[in-house]
Amino acid sequence: MNTKIKKTLAGFFAFSILFNASMAKAAEIDTEVINERWGKPTFAYGETLNENQKDSTMKLLGVKDKENINSIKVTYKDLVKYIGGDLSNPANMISSVLVTKENEGKGVEVEIKTPENITQITADQYRNAALTAGVEDATILVGAIRPVTGESALTGVYKAFEANGETLDKERMEVAQDELDTVNQISQENKAKEGFDTDKLDEAITDIKSSLGDIKNNQDKQPTLEDIRRVVEESLVKYDLDKVVTQDQMDKLISYFEKYANTDAITSEEVAKQLKKWGGAILDGAKDAYNEAEKSGLLDQISAFLRDVFNKIVELFRQ
Repeated sequence: MNTKIKKTLAGFFAFSILFNASMAKAAEIDTEVINERWGKPTFAYGETLNENQKDSTMKLLGVKDKENINSIKVTYKDLVKYIGGDLSNPANMISSVLVTKENEGKGVEVEIKTPENITQITADQYRNAALTAGVEDATILVGAIRPVTGESALTGVYKAFEANGETLDKERMEVAQDELDTVNQISQENKAKEGFDTDKLDEAITDIKSSLGDIKNNQDKQPTLEDIRRVVEESLVKYDLDKVVTQDQMDKLISYFEKYANTDAITSEEVAKQLKKWGGAILDGAKDAYNEAEKSGLLDQISAFLRDVFNKIVELFRQ
């Protein structure tokens, strides 16, 4: 077997392991018992959904008892209110979220319950943008009944927080959406390129935020355009993306982080704490899971299974 095939199989094995591991550790929100401290979780659903589709979406998000959640409709006017937009060009609001407040220090956890239907935005992109917007200590489940990009899901998170008495800063929400749009655009433009990895880009975004926060907090100065450019370039090199990301895309990242550096997110202790916690988690988690599976012999089991499946397919074609 040549090296290329071995690498392809190794990548498939790693993916299988990580997929199963992520499923095993999937985030859940208990809707069978009301949390008397935080109250009912909030189900924020897109206005395009009819009653049957709402019920289907709730089931996808793991809602066991509708009586134990608060439901709110998210409209295009809400999208304009929270993150800006053009009312003359309404969007289809389909992606929905189930949100619950967590104990202080828990941080933000995001789980996409229908990854086959949220086609562009990753859980880490949602989480990173939510943190930029000022979301703290929450579990967020995202889902959709049919394929959508998922770009409007955060609007539901913001409305859920407001419905529970927590109003987020509008400037930070708009910057967070700019972050989501910028990172998603770069991901989509590069997804077919050799050497590109969305996880690496998500990790680089976290790294850039941490570095800019260090400049602001440790050096007691506002990051200059030169600082931002240097930090972006260094992070892209660090995550082996410098040969993949184009100059135009790099300029878009620099432009975005100029806006980010002028928000309160850059000096937020909660943001800094979460970024430190997340730093390296995506790639390190993948490495640890792969190594653990290799030690346990799971890789050999998967390999044997695939060989058996392959041989059966070959036999079918020979008949």
